[in-house]
Amino acid sequence: MAGTSRHDREMAVNAKKQLSVCTDPVESLRLQCLARGSSGIKGLSRTFKIMDDDNNRTLDMKEFMKGLNDYGVLIEKEEAMAMFQRFDRDNSGSINFDEFLLTLRPPMSNARKEVIMQAFRKLDKTNDGVITIEDLRGVYNVKYHPKYQNGEWTEEQVFRKFLDSFDSPYDKDGQVTKEEFLNYYCGVSASIDSDVYFILMMKTAWKL
Repeated sequence: MAGTSRHDREMAVNAKKQLSVCTDPVESLRLQCLARGSSGIKGLSRTFKIMDDDNNRTLDMKEFMKGLNDYGVLIEKEEAMAMFQRFDRDNSGSINFDEFLLTLRPPMSNARKEVIMQAFRKLDKTNDGVITIEDLRGVYNVKYHPKYQNGEWTEEQVFRKFLDSFDSPYDKDGQVTKEEFLNYYCGVSASIDSDVYFILMMKTAWKL
């Protein structure tokens, strides 16, 4: 129901192909994230969030370099420094976390963003900006899940697994924020060329 695994595989293969001819450091970082599938950008965002010790939503050069390294991004030090300087628009020695992520996300049309937010609002039953297991109880019926049917998983496990697909691979907290939901679907969106097809897929998946 989340991102189809076929799209994920195609996107990863395409990203790897493009990487071999890519010369722009920002594009190269984006492709390295997409080569990990739909949750690639979201995973990098989580890595940086963990590094942001003082929760001021900014990263200095040292944190930036360590974040890239921890996430296993292959990039020359000079390239990483050049990229940092590109994001540090006011030469303050730090970059804004949200601006960095916005630039890194593959471009997406407003129509796509709107349908993603419609799905998020439908799932966020409590309107608190976060999707939790409680929210899912009202929208997602586990009865048809094969592992629930054969008794392998409980209702709770089905919900948790479902949330995990949107959550960052390295820091699963059983909650999905608006940002994580968007980051996830940015990845899916990058693998689908047609707006019409993407919107239809979302509407069908979430019964919008």
